[in-house]
Amino acid sequence: MNPSHESPLAPEWLAVPEDLNALQSPLWAAGVEKNDAGEVTIDGIAVSKLKEQFGTPLFVMSESDFRSRARAFKEAFDAAFADICGGVDVYYAGKSFLCTAVAAWVVEEGLRLDTCSGGELAVATHAGIPGAKLSLHGNNKSDAEINRALDLKLGRIVVDSLDELERVAKIASSRGETAKVMLRLTPGVHAHTHEFIATAHEDQKFGLSMAEDSTEEKGLSAAEEAVAAATSYPSVELLGLHCHIGSQIFEPDGFALAAVKLLGFQAAMQAKYSIVMPELDLGGGYGIAYTPVDTPRPPADIAQAMAAVVRSTCAELGIDSPRISIEPGRAIVGSTTFTLYEVGTLKTIRVDVPSGKEDEENVTYPRRYVSVDGGMSDNARPVLYDADYSAILASRGSDAAPQLSRVVGKHCESGDIVVRDVYLPADVAAGDLLAVPGTGAYCWALSSNYNYLARPGVVAVRDGAARLIVRGETEEDLLNRDMGVANV
Repeated sequence: MNPSHESPLAPEWLAVPEDLNALQSPLWAAGVEKNDAGEVTIDGIAVSKLKEQFGTPLFVMSESDFRSRARAFKEAFDAAFADICGGVDVYYAGKSFLCTAVAAWVVEEGLRLDTCSGGELAVATHAGIPGAKLSLHGNNKSDAEINRALDLKLGRIVVDSLDELERVAKIASSRGETAKVMLRLTPGVHAHTHEFIATAHEDQKFGLSMAEDSTEEKGLSAAEEAVAAATSYPSVELLGLHCHIGSQIFEPDGFALAAVKLLGFQAAMQAKYSIVMPELDLGGGYGIAYTPVDTPRPPADIAQAMAAVVRSTCAELGIDSPRISIEPGRAIVGSTTFTLYEVGTLKTIRVDVPSGKEDEENVTYPRRYVSVDGGMSDNARPVLYDADYSAILASRGSDAAPQLSRVVGKHCESGDIVVRDVYLPADVAAGDLLAVPGTGAYCWALSSNYNYLARPGVVAVRDGAARLIVRGETEEDLLNRDMGVANV
């Protein structure tokens, strides 16, 4: 590291890399390397070839890495919970990124698939996934979505409220069927993550509160009222309980506390209502590395820590463990993918920084803006959550000095930032390619057509071959839904 290149404008966590040309682990998928010319390759395919064949922006995914990460979760959790409940059902959280190819990979690697809309169910159905391997989430499911879930004989419907529980029961009864239901609870656990992706505290839209006096009937929580109601509906089979404390979480404490609270509640409800709830879902939300300072935990560590809590808690309660399930999404797909951009315009500004001493003028430091051919339409996370990313010059090596840079998009928004702070070579120029790792989760899924940009394609690479698994949009695609076009 050369301290002379450090910028006071950089956040405290951002260090000048020892080598600007090096791919910093664990940001990248297995199989991503640099060749002798300093160009980023994936399974031996140079990014310049991907640009030539598919254009930019482009999501580039390692199929082998996706499959390996999915398999690692399944194997690690099965091993850790073998003596507790015979293994774990791992549901891939499709909301992170879903297409028919990914849905097929999920099931081929022994996982199940979690959906949260009729559209995601349609993708799963098109991929040929049996209903028994699917679950349906959502805080405001439509009657059509509930009916579709029953049509497909879904393995479970995760119910989010008392109103929804009543609707599911009525629809199932009208069809002469039984709906398999789990109740999503909010255990009141504080997750160390961004406010918008913390989902187990009381003041948010998801789930049934476990707090007493959370319903009009004094002393009865919404969660207990839902258990009582579910057991009274002949058209409902209550499988068990579900929770999800948030996303992009590194600390294990929240997961452990949620498991203890739900197991205790489940044991109490089973005793009080003389029922058996055979399943318990502890959600997902495991963090990945977006920057070099992020420290994700391996699946085996997560599994062993959770198993220890479930094992000891069940022993203390004197109960057999329910069948455990989890819902990793980002932790499987996030690091499998990078986004490839082409650099366009560049500009450098001077930013005033107070000297910190009386009678001395402010000091000015440079910040370079590097504009690329995508932006918030293909990665909304920085503007939504202040999410941090990293980037690297991907099309060549460079011996130039590091320069603090801000990678920005081409949209008419000052907040259109892809990477807020990153050190890139000072000689980055128009026509260069940049790669931003960790974009597999919630980037394509949240993409839009803002400013009428077409959404990028997704390329899957495996064994030295690249193929489109999601075609990039064209201007014709954008105009096809404009009903006035035919009349012009």
